[in-house]
Amino acid sequence: MKLGIDSYCYHRYFGEIYPGLQTRPAGRRMTVDDFLARAKRYGVDGVSLESCFFPSFAPDALQRLRERLDEYGFERVWAWGHPNGLGSGTDRKAEWDLVAHIAYARAVGAGTMRIVGGSRRTRPDSWTRHFRQLRAALRRVVPAAEDAGVTLAIENHMDLTGDEMVEVIESIGSPKLGVTLDTGNNLRLFEDPVEVFRKLAPYTRATHIKDIAAWRGDPKEFSFWPSVPLGDGIVDLRAAVRFLKKAKYRGLLCVEVDFLHPDHGEEDRAVRKSLVYLRKIVPKG
Repeated sequence: MKLGIDSYCYHRYFGEIYPGLQTRPAGRRMTVDDFLARAKRYGVDGVSLESCFFPSFAPDALQRLRERLDEYGFERVWAWGHPNGLGSGTDRKAEWDLVAHIAYARAVGAGTMRIVGGSRRTRPDSWTRHFRQLRAALRRVVPAAEDAGVTLAIENHMDLTGDEMVEVIESIGSPKLGVTLDTGNNLRLFEDPVEVFRKLAPYTRATHIKDIAAWRGDPKEFSFWPSVPLGDGIVDLRAAVRFLKKAKYRGLLCVEVDFLHPDHGEEDRAVRKSLVYLRKIVPKG
């Protein structure tokens, strides 16, 4: 397993904030090149690139990006779908966009593409309806990934429980559909994270390695569960690494920070501290 950083760690510096929870940082906004240079300085093996922060998908821009990634020797994951992805299977326009992004992933040399099926905002009350809609949408997009040789990795994005994730993946039955395992999101749904790791590790093709802590307010609200530097929260990340190792996962362990707990300062400090922690718990070789 190799270490990486997801560019969403720096979402405020790319221009996105959680209204009422965050403010925009002062100074110049970050560019993708800035992010890549920082990741290189931090000595990681690869990056997950949030496509929502890209100003252009023109062929020449994607070619320049690929050259920079190759120059740095980075393994890469293309990330599509923030924030609502396929709308839990109701957004046909998003399906077309996802298929277009499969070509972008190929253009930058990414063999894995994180996708989002939906969010808590789009999840229907009925699992029967949710499953039927999402399965139908995935059946329409997965063949394009199979043709392109790109693996789609659907994230547990606070829209699906661990068991629901497994049911969806197995209903498609394609080697080109797996999971992006987010280590923090299912605790926000009141699931035992270790059980989720056990269930999803065999299907995992990409990761968001995230730690969270209880803060204030209503536990049913996203803001109750802010990100913290890895090792400072309540997620058993050693268990996540253990189950991924058992499943023979060979991809990136990508640090991700979403809404950072206000007591932990700037995101960059949290990223650096998280990498130190990951290097302690990830087996060598």
